[in-house]
Amino acid sequence: MRNFVKRVVVAALLLVPGVAAAQVRYVHAGHLVDVVAGRVLDDQLVRIEGERIASVAPWTGAPGDGPVTDWTAYTVLPGLIDMHTHLADFADSNPATPLLHSQAETVLKGADNARATLRAGFTSVHDVGTYRGLSDVALRDAIAAGWVPGPRMNVVGAYITVPGGGGDVTGFAPDVTIPADMRMGVVRSPEEARERVRYLFQHRVDSIKLLATGAVLAVGTEPGRLELSEPEMRAAVAEAAANGGYATAHAHGAEGIKAAIRSGVRSIEHASLIDAEGIALAKARGVWLVMDIYNGDYIDTEGRKAGWPAEYLRKNLETTVAQREGFRAAVKAGVKIAFGTDAGVYPHGFNARQFAYMVQWGMTPMQAIQSATTVAAELLRWDKDVGAIAPGRYADMVAVPGDPLRDIRVLERPAAVMKGGVVVD
Repeated sequence: MRNFVKRVVVAALLLVPGVAAAQVRYVHAGHLVDVVAGRVLDDQLVRIEGERIASVAPWTGAPGDGPVTDWTAYTVLPGLIDMHTHLADFADSNPATPLLHSQAETVLKGADNARATLRAGFTSVHDVGTYRGLSDVALRDAIAAGWVPGPRMNVVGAYITVPGGGGDVTGFAPDVTIPADMRMGVVRSPEEARERVRYLFQHRVDSIKLLATGAVLAVGTEPGRLELSEPEMRAAVAEAAANGGYATAHAHGAEGIKAAIRSGVRSIEHASLIDAEGIALAKARGVWLVMDIYNGDYIDTEGRKAGWPAEYLRKNLETTVAQREGFRAAVKAGVKIAFGTDAGVYPHGFNARQFAYMVQWGMTPMQAIQSATTVAAELLRWDKDVGAIAPGRYADMVAVPGDPLRDIRVLERPAAVMKGGVVVD
């Protein structure tokens, strides 16, 4: 009887999530990029238990306790990380687009964008804003629950911006009423900035996005103009820290970049017009730069074909080359640079096109790969979970044909993607 009771108890425990033995499976990698050591290992066996990597070792023969995914024809890298995406939104140059879709439509479109991003090899993203407030929270949670496929998401909920600023819905007659969920992060003082940040964390965001300066793709704002004041940004940063999070700042202009860094942000988005003083300050304070240097070409080429507003095209021309020159100077200075593309301005799934630009403008191929793995994971504070093929981290991997250290553009053509030990359809 005692043994029978014991068997019943064990059987019951196996039904409890986390108690049952994790399924074991393997990946046999022809070549494996060790992004921590900055080297490539040949003929490696990755053991996966449940969602996480248990070990990485040289191949010595097929193990007998689980299936083996044969990636011997490929180079295998950690799942890539894009630190600047806009999944829960419609990509469109029309200022009225946010008003043409409900929040439900926005989340459903986000699910489509998330699927494209995952299939492109990006298994984690920092999703830095949506016009429909908190749509990104809903999408993140749907992915985490397994309802829809997509990358792991760190989300900001809404843009913290001034009225009429780069994160506001602009370009409308003064008597047009904008829905409240599209102005969730609009602030007019340090006190309002603190209150809005607190509200967002109460509604389960992971981090905060500040619009320190005007934007390229927003009517009536200028990239070089400071919008949020330094006291407003300081208040937002402090409240984010009090809630266990951090803030990043959209900042194109040189003065806005430096004001945001002084305010305590963890990273700067775009940094298009950064100067030598800003580069030195970022390095001294340990602040990351996330510079979307592919974007300018897409905006100019496709924007002209599609008849995007002349204001957008002008501002894009004024920032594109300057941003790339600033990127090269920042790389040379040794500033931490994380991979981020502003996906959503161009079609989701094109994320890896930026790697070639990063190499062209000063990074080695390994540095570019590390910017989308170890460097990005550290910025996210997820470096114990993602960013490397190493024991304890999620089994997030991407297999590509060829050698990305010789031709970085092979990352644009992933042959297979795995998230949490499961190969993506």
